[in-house]
Amino acid sequence: MSNVYTSLVSSRPLGVVAGVAGLYALTAMPCTAQSLRGSDESVDRMYRHARAEGLSFYETPRGVRKAVEAGRLVRLVPDGNFTLHAVGYPFARPSTLTFVTRLGEQHQSKCGEPLEVTSAVRPATRQPANSVEQSVHPTGMAVDLHKPEDAKCRQWLRETLLDLEGAGVLEATEEYGPPHFHVAVYPTPYRQYVADRTDAVPAKRVATSPSSGGTVYRVRRGDTLWDIARAHDTTAEAIRSANRLEKSVIHPGDELVIPPTP
Repeated sequence: MSNVYTSLVSSRPLGVVAGVAGLYALTAMPCTAQSLRGSDESVDRMYRHARAEGLSFYETPRGVRKAVEAGRLVRLVPDGNFTLHAVGYPFARPSTLTFVTRLGEQHQSKCGEPLEVTSAVRPATRQPANSVEQSVHPTGMAVDLHKPEDAKCRQWLRETLLDLEGAGVLEATEEYGPPHFHVAVYPTPYRQYVADRTDAVPAKRVATSPSSGGTVYRVRRGDTLWDIARAHDTTAEAIRSANRLEKSVIHPGDELVIPPTP
């Protein structure tokens, strides 16, 4: 992150917000940034949200690899609507991948070019010198996006990020050294936001699974295992394993156990 961003950060210790009540209290907090300018309050919100959701802060490359193997982090695979540039660790939370995929589609439509991701998860021991102690990059919830050269596209991206920030599903900061947008995606609020807007994957969970601690989801017409996994911030592999499925074939009316998010 830039020195401008670093200079805005308070060094006071942060308390850990516990439980679901704390998470939704954070979501309901007013976003004072609303201009994409970094502040100690925005850093505070990102850090507290990561703690409230129980996200792991990966210390080393080995920790990142283990998280990928366990399905807690997923690979960012360019799909024509977004690209990667000099990304050392091309992995992120499933919800952050969903954000990049959706924003990439919109970016391609509005700007006529793919969205460019310049950073994703970064282990704590691989953070740049100007990073902050409370950085959420080690969790995989954050990505850095290249600032478009085209003025209209750049303004569209600003407005889109501001809208999403206003909805309480992410925190965005416009950086200037080098020019980019830093975006931290809040897994639970963003997952709900997408589910509310995606006909194929309704947000409703129909029951609680007492044996696994997860939930039960009833498959509807048009669902795919991958879409269900994305909407619940998990992976298709994790759902297959929880339900002992040999293949990814599912049918309307099937009930699937959705394992708890790691």
